[in-house]
Amino acid sequence: MSKVLFLDRDGVVNIDHGYVYKPDDFEFVPGVFTACKKFTDAGYEIIIVTNQSGIGRGYYSEQDFHHLSEWMKNEFLKHGVHILDVYFCPHHPSKALPAYLQECECRKPAPGMLLQAIEEHHIDPAQSIMVGDKLGDLLAGERANVATRVLVRSGQSYAESTEQHAHYVCDSLAELPNLILHLQQV
Repeated sequence: MSKVLFLDRDGVVNIDHGYVYKPDDFEFVPGVFTACKKFTDAGYEIIIVTNQSGIGRGYYSEQDFHHLSEWMKNEFLKHGVHILDVYFCPHHPSKALPAYLQECECRKPAPGMLLQAIEEHHIDPAQSIMVGDKLGDLLAGERANVATRVLVRSGQSYAESTEQHAHYVCDSLAELPNLILHLQQV
């Protein structure tokens, strides 16, 4: 079984400008490539799990999302980082077009995307890490039994109580390798 670094996208991988779906509007968080490379060098796979209600709201299409995801994965490859997979939820329980208007098991804080990834890629959640910028990310990680949950401050603002669901809190993904990988070597 593999160990995975699960990453939320907006606010963790890229600056959250709100409903980003074009490469021209996608701005990587500083240090994200170096951090991810350190994790892959340490034997982690990387999977992105992202709520994308902009699809459900009609702001952009699933095709737009897939195009951006392929572009993003290629940018990671240019830095020696392979993204194993990208999972997304286009649904919203109250603000979506009829085809996407639903309560689902994939929209974080539900664990559906993580559970699907765990099953499809034979992942050991006890050796894996979930990184997010809001409570829903951390709760999805908890509900999928992901061993380590990290809250980053590089995304949306959050209530202070959110930190109680995280094992680690740091400014951005760039700080994470020194925090976690160092502890694993001790």
